[in-house]
Amino acid sequence: MRVLTKSRFKLGLECPSKLYFTGKEEYENLKNDDPFMAALAQGGFQVEEYARLHYPGGVLIDRVRDGYVNLANETAILLQQENVIIYEAAFLFDGLFIRTDMLVKEGDRIKLIEVKAKGCSGNSSDQFFGAKGGIDSGWKSYLFDLAFQTYVVRKCMPKAAVMPFLMLADKSKEATVDGMNQFFRIQSSSDARTGISKRVDSIEECGESVLSEIHVNDIIDGIIDGTHMYSIARSFSSCLNDLKNIYNENQFANTPVSFSKCKKCEFKTNGAGSTKLSGIAHCFKSQKQWAKTDLSRPNTFEIWDFKNGGKLFEAGKFYLSELVEKDVLTPPVAGKMAASERRWIQIEKTLKGDRSLFVDKSNLKNEIDKWNFPLHFIDFETSAVALPFSAGRTPYEQVAFQFSHHQMEEDGTVTHKGEFIMDAPGVFPNFEFVRQLKAQLQNDKGTIFRYSHHENTILVKIYFQLMESTEVDREELCAFIQTITHSKKKDSVVKWEGARNMVDLCQVVKDFYYNPLMKGSNSIKAVLPAILGTSKYLQNKYAKSISEIGLTSLNFPSNHIWLSIQDEAVQSPYDQLPKLFENWDAFQRQELISEMEDVSNGGAAMVAYAKLQYQNMTIPERDELVKGLLKYCELDTLAMVMLYEELREVV
Repeated sequence: MRVLTKSRFKLGLECPSKLYFTGKEEYENLKNDDPFMAALAQGGFQVEEYARLHYPGGVLIDRVRDGYVNLANETAILLQQENVIIYEAAFLFDGLFIRTDMLVKEGDRIKLIEVKAKGCSGNSSDQFFGAKGGIDSGWKSYLFDLAFQTYVVRKCMPKAAVMPFLMLADKSKEATVDGMNQFFRIQSSSDARTGISKRVDSIEECGESVLSEIHVNDIIDGIIDGTHMYSIARSFSSCLNDLKNIYNENQFANTPVSFSKCKKCEFKTNGAGSTKLSGIAHCFKSQKQWAKTDLSRPNTFEIWDFKNGGKLFEAGKFYLSELVEKDVLTPPVAGKMAASERRWIQIEKTLKGDRSLFVDKSNLKNEIDKWNFPLHFIDFETSAVALPFSAGRTPYEQVAFQFSHHQMEEDGTVTHKGEFIMDAPGVFPNFEFVRQLKAQLQNDKGTIFRYSHHENTILVKIYFQLMESTEVDREELCAFIQTITHSKKKDSVVKWEGARNMVDLCQVVKDFYYNPLMKGSNSIKAVLPAILGTSKYLQNKYAKSISEIGLTSLNFPSNHIWLSIQDEAVQSPYDQLPKLFENWDAFQRQELISEMEDVSNGGAAMVAYAKLQYQNMTIPERDELVKGLLKYCELDTLAMVMLYEELREVV
């Protein structure tokens, strides 16, 4: 039996053609393999379990039981009671099937509560509307999801008054107990569908709630009756009918393709030897008569930050070979490579098979000449979760738990100067984090480097946390932060730009340097293998062991070699990071709380930190996680050192 569920309804709102590809094993789905998405989902499950404590005594409709009809019948039997609370209530109506997060029945009144691990501010529904009066785009999918549920429940129970609510993590509320996040543990061995094991039995044990329940009946009614449209031509009723028919009849919707939508589509092959089919190829072949093999040709999806891609796509220009300079170039920018110029360089080099560098040497040299030794390279690891780790913190408040610091002297000597990690459960690390960072950076006036905006953003947030704190050294710490950062434009209360304002190496790359091996990415994880693949200087240096180079490392053995070449191709050092728990036998590995095989991306590092907050983790478990995090963060700052060496060499 094919039914349109709420998850498929939401998928169809994104693009009706996706309904044809979803669930089909022969089509690639990149979201199935995204560990960061999995981590986000687990955070949502934690909030869901926490929300249930607000309505205790509910009956769970077991998700494991097979059959939409059986689940709906079980719900119908429970709803014969005068008063009942149901978790995961199931409803089936005319080919539509939903599961509700929580349903509270009191006589003929039904409270339908959708729980989301999304941040809100207070309990007013006004926050769901944009400046122009319509539903804000960031909330539209959530509200249409709830409208779908409300519609089905009302059809199944026409005599009941069904009132929809959103229950969200309220960023204006503070946790009043330590360790709230760890009351809801992510573990695969849990019997719950969510994979969460609760360590508390009542909401009182969690202190004051950090969730807000928002009544959205007027908005939902407006969606169902067509007052609030999903898009200019798509009302709720048209979406519902079209998507139901498309999915139930297994139709290919042949939705018009577009640059922005298709570029983000998950139903595509990732070029890593996948044997599965590409949904994008299917759509393009249907509408553009572009055969599957043509999608391997260099195309505009690969161009870095290409805002003009949509207009060109509509004009029939998708492949790089179809573009001319005027499609890309805009007026030049004095003193650096304009973004459009950089894109055209990428296009030309790609089409010619030219792997040589493009470097604006004169302007890059002018930039480098401004930097003062010793040079400092820093990288942070942070976390922001819906349920706070410690009292006094709010949902999604930034927690800075780790940094790494490399230092380079004028003679080229490189030292892994220091690092910090706070793994103690329930301890808010931010202020000690800044103290340790200050201790390492305050001893000279050397230039400090970050990669992208993250480090500046985090320190600015900590500045305002300190301003509201009672820390005895808050003035001193705030003054230090101001010396190495700049305030954000939206922070109107205080404005500053520090004398040692950190230099963004990512921006330096964008302004002065292009390596064809980077393609359209400026991520440090794309830049590092690219520069190692082209720089003879780096190849000669890093083909030697750490001790031979004269580096120091706080986490890797002296015989470790960073440069690895397989089949004449340089392997990314990130792929060489040791696997967590690799020395444990299979049984031990399966029993560990942390199932992360490595910490080679930020999402995994966030999950690893959350695991470290478990009070009863064994010492071996904790040690393995900490070692993995330290090695990962050290490589981030060493990668910045290598990038600096590359920039210095080319000028």
